[in-house]
Amino acid sequence: MIVTKSVSRFARNIVDCIKIERDLKKMNPAVGVFFETENIFTLDEDCEVMLSIMAMMAQEESHTKSEIMNASIEMRFRRGIFLTPSLLGYDQDENCDLVINEDEAKIVRLIFYMYLDGYTCQEIADTITEFGQSTKRGNTVWSPGSILQILQNERHCGDILARKTWTPSYLDHKSRKNNKDRNQYRKRNDHDAIISRDDFIAVQRLISNAKYGNKGFLPELRVVQEGVLKGYVTINPRWAGFKMEDYYEACDSVGTTESQISTQSSDVEAQSGDFDLRGYEIARAQFFDTPKLTVTFSAHEIKFSSVAIHKFTDCQYIELLLHPRKRVFAVRQTNADNRNHMQWARVHNGVLIPREISGAAFLPTLYKLLGWDENRKYRMVGRLCGKDTGAILLFDLGDVETLIPSDAVAADNTDSGMTPVMGSPKEVLAYPETWADTFGNNYYVQAQADEFARLADGESWNPNAEGKPYKESDLNPTGTEERRGNIASLLNHMKREADHGS
Repeated sequence: MIVTKSVSRFARNIVDCIKIERDLKKMNPAVGVFFETENIFTLDEDCEVMLSIMAMMAQEESHTKSEIMNASIEMRFRRGIFLTPSLLGYDQDENCDLVINEDEAKIVRLIFYMYLDGYTCQEIADTITEFGQSTKRGNTVWSPGSILQILQNERHCGDILARKTWTPSYLDHKSRKNNKDRNQYRKRNDHDAIISRDDFIAVQRLISNAKYGNKGFLPELRVVQEGVLKGYVTINPRWAGFKMEDYYEACDSVGTTESQISTQSSDVEAQSGDFDLRGYEIARAQFFDTPKLTVTFSAHEIKFSSVAIHKFTDCQYIELLLHPRKRVFAVRQTNADNRNHMQWARVHNGVLIPREISGAAFLPTLYKLLGWDENRKYRMVGRLCGKDTGAILLFDLGDVETLIPSDAVAADNTDSGMTPVMGSPKEVLAYPETWADTFGNNYYVQAQADEFARLADGESWNPNAEGKPYKESDLNPTGTEERRGNIASLLNHMKREADHGS
């Protein structure tokens, strides 16, 4: 027998209450539950109806209390009254306000400085454990998880962000990350900061991109400012912090706004003595059954065709660039020392073969910028411009085929904006509807492409011009020399403490 004060103390979920009661009753020997307040014994034959009613009342009471508690918390947050849990680096005064604990603050500063300097959470945890430093709860063994929690806590820079998690159901009480499901409240400069806000923001950016293999410190968006690729923005394959607006802003910073591009695209007429090719079209390569210079985009990776990789001589690494206004994608040769290098080929039996390029960090932004569907693949035919080390590949992102999952194409209808032409069991290949009545682009429109026009001008070609930051960084984190000096000073201090303690 289990003796319980009341049903509400046994369970406040009617499903759990009845299930547990039945499971106990099935045991051999059967286990009964006696509820003192309601005078119910579960081994009695007629108890379950009454138990269900009382459990339902207990559940509703729990629901009511949950609603009252949530309303109370919401009112407190609106008034700027926040919960102040125990936090490394701080103590609480008589008014429950956070005040810096200097002994603990040294540990917090070391953690932030080391992470900014390229140390992993595991390396930081091992270092602090080695010197015998204690957590807020007195534990001397640190874990990577505890380091990450400290790095992500905005209170260390003097701010408070309330309601980072919420509980969707009062029945299971499981908390979830608050992804704009409930109101959040931020209060800046609520208390003294241990680290600067710029250091904190820099750390958050590094954390969010660590999963993409980024090891650099706060990459800058770079734009080519001269030559044939003027206005093209270099793509960082291991940084997800750039937004669609950043690409446009970088491109426009060198005078390639949408209005200027449209002004440059004037009509081209046949010159005296030339053939008049008005009305003629340059047939699209997609309509020819021959190996093509292509690239295929999916939501997570990019892959070039064998024809594409053999346009460059013995080249395993490339740099990708995008002109967001012209909707043109450029590829140029580079090496593994380039911070933005990507490996598009590998050697197999002495021959270069295509290799998938992971794009999880930057492709979601490009898909959004181009208005593409994340559930589809996109393929386009490119062209080679220049030769030798000055060669580049250009792909028109507005002239694409798409591969649509077969289950997304209705059997009796075509996909909006695209015309399916052939397919496989898994995917249907579709062309834009604008291709339906043409074989390709107007001859003079194709001939006036800005990149080709510059090809004849050796001085302005310069396809290897380096990208430069288009603006100064919006952050001013602790400099490398100062940061490393602080790390050395804090580690020496902890070593002396450890030696003194032993």
